[in-house]
Amino acid sequence: MTSHLLLLGLLVAGCSLVFASDPSALQDFCVADQNSTVFVNGLVCKEARLVQPDDFFYRGLQLMGNTSNAVGSAVTPVTVEELPGLNTLGISMARIDFAPQGINPPHTHPRATEILTVMEGRILVGFVTSNPQNRLITKELQKGDVFVFPEGLIHFQKNVGNGYAVAIAALSSQNPGVITIANAVFGSNPDIAGDILAKAFQVDINVVYQIQSKF
Repeated sequence: MTSHLLLLGLLVAGCSLVFASDPSALQDFCVADQNSTVFVNGLVCKEARLVQPDDFFYRGLQLMGNTSNAVGSAVTPVTVEELPGLNTLGISMARIDFAPQGINPPHTHPRATEILTVMEGRILVGFVTSNPQNRLITKELQKGDVFVFPEGLIHFQKNVGNGYAVAIAALSSQNPGVITIANAVFGSNPDIAGDILAKAFQVDINVVYQIQSKF
């Protein structure tokens, strides 16, 4: 009986190890078939014989994004949606342009760590650790500096220079996702009830309604 229990324990432990990480790729590549109607966790592979060089190619990061908006920044993503060859490869990137004093507002990537390199300008970056510490980790970066934002943590960037700034970000997912905190909390569809937000933020409910009206 004891030996049977030991064997069962080893099997359970082995299964836990198997399911604790993503499986290795079983082919050279899996270019996303963006015309497929099949829904899977990720995207269906295009037939290998139909794959073309352009499936692995994207052009456009040399172009400055339009920063004429309320936050003064623009993000140009290169995820599996823009570059089908990224499918199953667990990586993506983005260009971030900042007007003077522009910000990339507090947000989180639920599926990716981000590593950011400043290409031009001076950028203040930071992230906040999880409850209960909620510690702010922040640093001012210059051209050539690199900073990493751990997966899932709220983070931000601000151009603190007098001119335009540019950064390139790499992310550890083909589809990192993004949740901009203000948009999610005050611009949800439908709205989160005002009394809930008023109590959460410890403000008058009319302040909540005023903020919600901006989203």
